Amino acid sequence: MSILDDLKSLDPNDPGRWPLPVRIGFVSVVFVVLSAALFYFFVWSDQKPRLDQAAAQEQELRNTFKFKHAKAVNLSVYQQQLQDIERSFGALLRQLPGRTEVPNLLVDISQVGVGAGMEEKLFQPSPEIKKDFYAELPIKIRLTGSYHQMGQFVSGIAALPRIVTLDGISIRPENRDFYDNLSFELTAKTYRYLDDAEVAAGKK
Repeated sequence: MSILDDLKSLDPNDPGRWPLPVRIGFVSVVFVVLSAALFYFFVWSDQKPRLDQAAAQEQELRNTFKFKHAKAVNLSVYQQQLQDIERSFGALLRQLPGRTEVPNLLVDISQVGVGAGMEEKLFQPSPEIKKDFYAELPIKIRLTGSYHQMGQFVSGIAALPRIVTLDGISIRPENRDFYDNLSFELTAKTYRYLDDAEVAAGKK
């Protein structure tokens, strides 16, 4: 008789009559199943959230490490870029006049229009507008002249050693009898850097 036939012949209502090896095997199986159930309910279910949290923290740390490692590898490139930016910023800053240079710059802007042969109708500096580290100086200008003279004026402004931008440009006929006699209105904006005392005062 085979082992399978022996198992089929066992009386489930009288396990005491089972052969000793079968009883030992049955008790072992019950013990393993019971231990697994107890482990799952009292150990695994309690520790699983902590394990998931630890796994998430590990992944976050890995990502942080990869990010910092990539920055560390490219540190020399970043430092070079920072130096280039500082040089460019310094070059632009040198194009901003200081407080004492502003009057001369206003004269230069006015002379550009005169040098282009235009007639100056209005040259009105407005109060300066302070930004983070510089101040914006708007100047309302109205000139009359021809298209060619307007082009010379714009070219002359662009050739100035200081930064001057032209905004709000309006062109209209000054005299309808003369097609090339035009009124040229605009706001020229120049900028000056604020000294340390002005920057500190602005922060306060």
